[in-house]
Amino acid sequence: MPIDIYAEEIVSHYEHPHNKGEITDASVSQHNYNPVCGDEMTMYLMINDGIVSDVKFKGVGCAISMATASMLTDFIKGKTLKEIEGMGINTIIDLIGIDPGPARLKCATLSLRTLKEAVFVYEHKEVDRATKEL
Repeated sequence: MPIDIYAEEIVSHYEHPHNKGEITDASVSQHNYNPVCGDEMTMYLMINDGIVSDVKFKGVGCAISMATASMLTDFIKGKTLKEIEGMGINTIIDLIGIDPGPARLKCATLSLRTLKEAVFVYEHKEVDRATKEL
């Protein structure tokens, strides 16, 4: 796909985000922020038998961080916690269809870092180094 189509999809997800909101009885929630630009996000997960059955997010930030959260929350419904633990930067690049470059990489990975930290908290595990570096 041409970059313009990806850019249109990012703008669409930013203007009309999917899964935006809160789950009051979530299995786990996690808050995170990007200190470089000030983007903030909270992810709420419903987990049943090791599978994400529902996910919502709240946050404020740039188009890249909010659109990526919208796209990622669509993508992870029905995924196992093990599948989520294995996700990394390439997952986000494939999902959004563009390489955000070094200046916007932290914006693009904020939702993934928040999601993975939530999974580690839920599983009572220490957050791994790869996740901390997202």
